[in-house]
Amino acid sequence: MSVLQLNGEHLTIDKIKDFLGNSESTIEITADAYKRVDASRRVVENIIAEEKTIYGITTGFGLFCDVLISKEKVEDLQINLIRSHACGVGKPFGEPEALLMMVFRLNTMLKGHSGVTRGLVEQLKLYINKRIIPVVPEQGSLGASGDLAPLSHMALTLIGEGEVFFMGERKNTRDVLESLGIESITLQAKEGLALINGTQPMTAQGVVNYIEADKLMHDSLWIASLTHQALNGITDAYNHQIHESRGYPEQIYVAEKMLEHLEGSKLTTRQGELRVQDGYSIRCIPQVHGASLQTLKYVKEKLEIEMNAANDNPLIFSEDEVYSGGNFHGQPIAIAMDLLKIGVAEIANITERRIERLVNPALNGDLPAFLSPEDGLQSGAMILQYSAASLVSENKTLAHPASVDSIPSSANQEDHVSMGTIGARHARDIINNTRFVIATEMFIAMTAAEIKGKDKLSPATRKKFDEYRLIADFIDHDRNFSIEINNLANALTEVN
Repeated sequence: MSVLQLNGEHLTIDKIKDFLGNSESTIEITADAYKRVDASRRVVENIIAEEKTIYGITTGFGLFCDVLISKEKVEDLQINLIRSHACGVGKPFGEPEALLMMVFRLNTMLKGHSGVTRGLVEQLKLYINKRIIPVVPEQGSLGASGDLAPLSHMALTLIGEGEVFFMGERKNTRDVLESLGIESITLQAKEGLALINGTQPMTAQGVVNYIEADKLMHDSLWIASLTHQALNGITDAYNHQIHESRGYPEQIYVAEKMLEHLEGSKLTTRQGELRVQDGYSIRCIPQVHGASLQTLKYVKEKLEIEMNAANDNPLIFSEDEVYSGGNFHGQPIAIAMDLLKIGVAEIANITERRIERLVNPALNGDLPAFLSPEDGLQSGAMILQYSAASLVSENKTLAHPASVDSIPSSANQEDHVSMGTIGARHARDIINNTRFVIATEMFIAMTAAEIKGKDKLSPATRKKFDEYRLIADFIDHDRNFSIEINNLANALTEVN
């Protein structure tokens, strides 16, 4: 069992990968984090006792920020906030994403700027460790005053309302709590706002996106090297001098990885042997895949900042320093997700072009047209390229940046929003589509390599070939290929 230490700082994507990779992993909270929580809570209690005017503690929300709330009603204010804002629609986020929402929201509170009680902190910790995972509809957030609707659904479960996933089933929250002997909590002043004024849904989806995209981009390289061999590609294009002369580290890295994957192959060629140059989808793998890898570096940096950020409102720094601001605005993550969308979509674009080269008799050398076992009678991989092309075109529509859109809300009090959660969801969809495209390339390239002679493959790709051949068979007759493509795509998935 692994333990993830939370203290409001130092969360990394590698730590999150380890946490998600073990269903029995738990979180622990450091002693210094508890001290910060207690200190910020005392400030809130003093604000209420002295009847100071502080947004969201003794006032209403949004346009109602100038409406004062009596001390007798501050708890009602919080519960009304959560119930009224729980208006998300659509299918729920995945369980890993919903689990991470709680982890990240708790980590924010541990910075000591949120003014929550230990009781709320302990409830979140309990839910995380027991894997009581909120059912959170994925649509309905503008990504600016926090992911209000999604986080409200998360918050509902803490007070015993709404629904949760537990032990693989979707259940009424109260039923789960009663079965475990767990009491729901009553939200105290500031706590409802502290739960929902943040970017955790877009960040949680973004982190899962990053993990999946990182694996996908690296898988795409060995699969591309399989295609390279099936087409007797030229290795000179990956010479280190070419890539060092340009200077991009990621491009250099991809070229090195391609040569590693191809080392020892009897199917590769040198320039001038069969042809002088390969098409761009083979020759420019380092340049294109390398540029996409650059996006991952940027995205990871922004996500790791946001995982450890104080992003609610108002923020408490001391008795005399309680400030309203806009750290809940999701623009940094919105732009990062849009960049990720483009980076991953480009991997799909170039992959589909390699698929075309594998099946097109004008481009695939001495391979059969569409890798058909019987020309005319059987179509072979003909429509596999159609399917890949469809996914690639769908990605192009999804890649339109969400972050450049905005719409006013709350009677123009919230007059610029990020659409970061929409961007994160679209990035997820692009990643899923791209996984199918890459799985399709693998499926076709394995058959092409077998036609050319699998014993001639490089040792590195032969090992992968043997591993994935257990999942998908040689194209020796027309059949329902979707089953095998789905199985290959599932095998390429990192987070389940």
